[in-house]
Amino acid sequence: APPGVDPAAVVQAALAMGVAQLFGNTGPTGQRAMAAMDRRLAALATQGLPPAQAQASLDHGRALAAHVLAWAATDGGAVVDNMGFPHDWRPAPGPGHWVPTSLIRQQQTPLLPHWGDNRPFVLASGAACGLAAPPPYSEAPGSAFRAEAEEVWHVSKGLTEEQTTIARFWSDDPMLSPTPPGHWVAIALAELEGQAAPLARRAEVLALLGIAMSDAFVCCWHEKFRHDLLRPVTYIHRVIDPDWQPLLITPPFPEYPSGHSTLSGAAAEVLTALFGPGHAFVDRTHEDEGLAPRAFADFRAAAAEAGISRLYGGIHFRAAVERGLDQGRCVGAAVAELRMRA
Repeated sequence: APPGVDPAAVVQAALAMGVAQLFGNTGPTGQRAMAAMDRRLAALATQGLPPAQAQASLDHGRALAAHVLAWAATDGGAVVDNMGFPHDWRPAPGPGHWVPTSLIRQQQTPLLPHWGDNRPFVLASGAACGLAAPPPYSEAPGSAFRAEAEEVWHVSKGLTEEQTTIARFWSDDPMLSPTPPGHWVAIALAELEGQAAPLARRAEVLALLGIAMSDAFVCCWHEKFRHDLLRPVTYIHRVIDPDWQPLLITPPFPEYPSGHSTLSGAAAEVLTALFGPGHAFVDRTHEDEGLAPRAFADFRAAAAEAGISRLYGGIHFRAAVERGLDQGRCVGAAVAELRMRA
């Protein structure tokens, strides 16, 4: 960096440029909102700075953003076709493979089937934290696969109030909530705010958390489309109960492993490394949406609850939950080894 640049102004300029690029597909209202936010925050970040220092700081932030965005453009995920539902996808033959679970026309193909081929930040490839295959597909009574499906069915028909609350709390539906990664960002931000953390600490935590969750999704999607397993609602309708409905909406991509489990396992490992083991906290992410806060003994306990919420919600088998958490821990441990300070 040039001598004398102001860190807050650098961060603001980098974020403004990054947001404009990464969320540039929003409509005119969103474009105006981003531009207004940039002007307001840039004025705050440069308030009291000599004009030359302010300009040098903003220029340096934009240069950093341009460098990162140029590198990001080569990771395989820069261009997303048809909002992530490619026209050229063809289903695999056989009863155990994923089939659409939604009547929405666009969701007759799965979301981002090639995301597992993208370049991760830390891991060598999306295959780096691979998983053993799930129980082999079977409709035979007493088989391991049918037993997992029967568990989802039985649990869903006798959900306790607490289990229903857990499923709703971690549902994190797109466009109705911060989404699963946003949920963990909200947790991290609340803990940083509670510690009145300085700027460098906040950047460190958010960078490592973001890297972990990004790599977790690449690894998870690699396994999802390697195993291409059908969802509980498909199996249960076919084999057990044609009238059954899960508590949560089944997302449009293969079942194994659970994305929320992999993501949460990775997030918990990184946050444990950053805040220490046994760090108790209260999660207020959905308080504004009318969901009561939940208290956790540590980040790993929250990740375990996030994982099992998908079984309570009827959208994942147990193997996808437990092995997804394993995969996330593998990703998180690798990311936690990054050195973010000189």
